[in-house]
Amino acid sequence: MKHGVARQTIIETASRLFYTHGYNLTGINQIIEEAGIAKATLYSHFRSKEEICLAYLEYKDAAFFEQLRTFLKAYPQGKARIIGLFDFLSRFYEGNDFNGCWCLNTVSEIPKDNTSIREVIKEGKKVLINLIEDLVVDLPHTDIEKKELAKQIYLLYESGLSESHLHQKVWPIATARAICEQLLLL
Repeated sequence: MKHGVARQTIIETASRLFYTHGYNLTGINQIIEEAGIAKATLYSHFRSKEEICLAYLEYKDAAFFEQLRTFLKAYPQGKARIIGLFDFLSRFYEGNDFNGCWCLNTVSEIPKDNTSIREVIKEGKKVLINLIEDLVVDLPHTDIEKKELAKQIYLLYESGLSESHLHQKVWPIATARAICEQLLLL
C-alpha cells in the first residue's frame, strides 16, 4: 500500500470507528485490523492514538464544511441561507450513521488537560462561527450585533445537534430552526 494511501486508510478507518464507538472504546489494534495494515505501518504515520484523533477531527471537519458550503449554495443569500444551516443539520441527522457531533463526542471523552485535541475541536467550532458570521454579513445590523447574532445562531445550531443526538429525534433541530427564524425577525 502506498504511503499516502495507507495514511488515508488509517484516518478513514479510525474516523468510522471513533465516530461509531467513541475515542476511548476504539483501540489501536482494532484500527490496525480493520484498516488491514501492519502495526509498523500505523506507527510510521502516527506516533500515538492522540495523533490519529487529531487527524480524525481535521478529516471530519474538512468533509463536513465542504458538504455544508455546497448545501448552502442552493439557498439565496441572507436569511434563507442562514435557515439553510438547520435544513443541513436535519439532513445530517437523517443520515444512516448519525451519532451526533464528533467534536462534542470526543471532547466528552478526553481529560480536561488534553489541550492538543481540545484546541483542534475549538478551531473547528471557530470555523463554524466564522461561517455563520459570513452568512449574517448582509443583514441590517451593526458589526457588533452581527457578531452577537452569529454566536446566538451558533448556539442554536449546536444545541439542536446535541439534543437531537440525545433524544434520537429531529424535534430539537426543528425547534432551533424555529427559534432562529424568530431571531431573524427582530
